[in-house]
Amino acid sequence: MTASNAEFNWKCHPQAEALCLKILQACCQANSDVNKLQEDLLEQTSTRLLDWVDHFEVGGGSEFEKNAYSSGYVQETVTAEYRVIVHPGAQLPRIVVYDSLPSVIGVAVSVEDIADFLMVRGHYGWIEGIPLSIFRRCSISEVNDVKFWIVERRATGTMLPHYGDEHSLEKYEEAKELWKTRLRHSREGEEEQIRHALELASELVTLLGQDLAAWIILECERDYWERRNRAAQVQKNRQDRLGMGWANHDHHTFRSSRQHFVGLVRLFEILGFHCRERFYAGAEAGWGAQVMENLRCKLVLFLDVDLLPEEVEIDFAHRQLQDVEKLGTVGLWCALHGDSILRSGMHHLEAQFLFENLTDDLAHQGIAMMKPFSDFSYLKQAFTSPEKWEVDPKQIDKLQKEGKITLEQAEKFKVEGAVGSHLENLQRRDGYKGFNQNNVSTIIKATDPRSS
Repeated sequence: MTASNAEFNWKCHPQAEALCLKILQACCQANSDVNKLQEDLLEQTSTRLLDWVDHFEVGGGSEFEKNAYSSGYVQETVTAEYRVIVHPGAQLPRIVVYDSLPSVIGVAVSVEDIADFLMVRGHYGWIEGIPLSIFRRCSISEVNDVKFWIVERRATGTMLPHYGDEHSLEKYEEAKELWKTRLRHSREGEEEQIRHALELASELVTLLGQDLAAWIILECERDYWERRNRAAQVQKNRQDRLGMGWANHDHHTFRSSRQHFVGLVRLFEILGFHCRERFYAGAEAGWGAQVMENLRCKLVLFLDVDLLPEEVEIDFAHRQLQDVEKLGTVGLWCALHGDSILRSGMHHLEAQFLFENLTDDLAHQGIAMMKPFSDFSYLKQAFTSPEKWEVDPKQIDKLQKEGKITLEQAEKFKVEGAVGSHLENLQRRDGYKGFNQNNVSTIIKATDPRSS
């Protein structure tokens, strides 16, 4: 591990996850509505309920609170009525501790749209907070003193329903429209398109604030990616049938040319993301990545770029990379399809699933998985078989004339198209927050358009 990654040496936290599972089990045993959702998620979406939990509620001084602190939870927020505790080293739900209610217990499950959930699940409830605000919630039931909430959360850690100002709804929709209608499809003037994206991101930050602007932009990017990926459409439909949406997303992956990588990082820094660990696939793979995170939004990015061996120790997220003659996997993908932030859209979205269940269930829908590139007890990862996208013949001829691809490869791309996007099947355990620093060369080679 390089020195730049030393502070991001993520570890497993089995004690903390076991505590969360114990609270969830108690909720399921006492409240049949919670248990029914757990069963339906497993059967119909290949997911586990814990990966949808926004937060738990427990009583102050309870055994749950004591065990939370001993397992690594720390205090994040204090109010007159409750404290919010989080686990900084793990990917696990927040816990809200109510000091004056020692016997309280409850669970809040995150969805993209509460009204959708109520509609398809046949529940009725009062939704607190205005539509598309940063935090909304609805009490589904309280059975045997166990509370069950459904929440929408957008770019905030608050536990209070938000009512915004009189123009907040219009601002949200205006921001989505501005980002969705930006120029991203033309191969001419890419420098200008990147500059415009940076300026537009700054404009949305002024309009809405940094975190909500980040949330909206990634919502739009997910939507654009989903329109171009059948596996995404099939799985999203499975999750929408239960009213859940993509609230189980784990991270968003963008591929970039060397020319625009610094601009891509700058774009997300404008939106409140900070650089986390850096990845390097190895000299034979010619690829690296910068992980970025917005902690307040709980959003994570994986930004891929071609990288030379001598560039592994430099801050390639902020130092302009020079053009190279040979294209690696990421560079060729961008040359064929365009940068992710422009015409191609994301390379993949990674959401949390039950790994084997999703593999089997999507197989029945005609969607296969590639060979897993992480197969640990705490982290399993695999791509769905790639979408094949048509490529502009003029772009293929240009790359062939420049010596970037062979004549044989050019003819194959014209006839068959080239590897496009994926859905990534991910399963985390023990609260593990990191990624697989090993075996990345294998999956990069496997997604190279030349090797498909």
